[in-house]
Amino acid sequence: MTRDELKRRVWEAIDRRAEEIIGLGERIKKHPELGFKEVKTARLAAETLGKRGLSPKAGLALTGVRADAPGRGGDGPTFAILGELDALVVVGHPERDPQTGAAHACGHNAQIAGLLGAAMGLIDAKAMDALSGRVVFFAVPAEEYGDIEWRVGEARAGRLEFLGGKPELLRLGHFDDVDLAMMIHTTSQPEMKKAGVSASNNGCIVKTVRYIGRASHAGGAPHLGVNALYAANIGLMAINALRETFRDEDSIRVHPIITHGGSQVNVIPGEVRIETYVRGKTVEAILDANKRVDRALRAGALALGAKVEIETLPGYLPLFNHAGMAQAFKANAAALLGAEHVTETGHRGGSTDMGDISHVMPTLHPYMGGASGSGHGADYTIADANLAYVEPAKQLALMAVDMLWGNADGARDILKSWKPRMTKEEYLAFQRGVAREELFDGAK
Repeated sequence: MTRDELKRRVWEAIDRRAEEIIGLGERIKKHPELGFKEVKTARLAAETLGKRGLSPKAGLALTGVRADAPGRGGDGPTFAILGELDALVVVGHPERDPQTGAAHACGHNAQIAGLLGAAMGLIDAKAMDALSGRVVFFAVPAEEYGDIEWRVGEARAGRLEFLGGKPELLRLGHFDDVDLAMMIHTTSQPEMKKAGVSASNNGCIVKTVRYIGRASHAGGAPHLGVNALYAANIGLMAINALRETFRDEDSIRVHPIITHGGSQVNVIPGEVRIETYVRGKTVEAILDANKRVDRALRAGALALGAKVEIETLPGYLPLFNHAGMAQAFKANAAALLGAEHVTETGHRGGSTDMGDISHVMPTLHPYMGGASGSGHGADYTIADANLAYVEPAKQLALMAVDMLWGNADGARDILKSWKPRMTKEEYLAFQRGVAREELFDGAK
């Protein structure tokens, strides 16, 4: 049997499972869960992998699930196929959870369906008998960096250190035996066609900010108060005034929200809370922009004589897709979807914790279509179930074949020339070095 013959067997096996794969994606869509709380989704992933004869390990970084499929024997590289478990809060989404507000408005339900479909195809086709090394099927938690107050509480209670799923899995050692990693993100953006690969994505730092003023009667004695909301407004305006100083090539994005603006309308606000990201194309650009944002936040406190607590949290590193893996993906996608439906783009402004993985091992994070509406928007939905759920399963499985066929020469060639941007130890030291807390008193 040739490699191309095995690929055909794999995608035909996935086609036979198409109805089941679509059903999994739709089922997950109806039960969205926030990061590190994806209990039902994780259970479904573990049960599905278990039915394929695998032995999944659950509860990794709270809710992650990993199952390993060994090849035909002997040492070889380990190729990890990832899918993200979590949803995010989207006001007004018609399929949001009524209690949590969570909705699958970023297509992670399709990621898990694709992951599970890839496992079905590889196992049904007995592909592992022709592959060297190992395939890891990894359902990972908490890519969406939200619900920050709750996650900070979990960290302070000792249940987490890093607030994103893949960084936490890296810290805990669950990627220590993985050599290469890949996932596919569902997209609604027409410029990505049916399948596309970007060159890179922004990284980010995450910040929580608390302005502390002094409450007083808003009508009878406002002069006795220190208005934390006005201090926050000035801090936000100062950030906006910085925007023209950011270089276009650094792709800086700062987008704060006020999560608490006051307690009651007739009380001068004594406390205001803000959350924000500071995103950028490179680590150096992010760190530089972060210093400027801190300076702007202090200005708000200085103007009103308030205090400001600034907590800086490790976010995600910029993503760099591996060019060799990207070429293999594009060739497979063109073979099944048509070359006219496959594209390659430049830098993207969003962030993902696959960026962290890309610093320590060869990584690929392409996009495939099948969704409509705006990502993270109330109108986001799956419009083409086959393209969103089934075709990614094929592409993930075909990449596993390309990497591990025969003596795993595909993976070995990539690893031979690969130089990590950071070792695991350097990565952990960098992220821990980002974390800091500051209290600035604008009255002094």
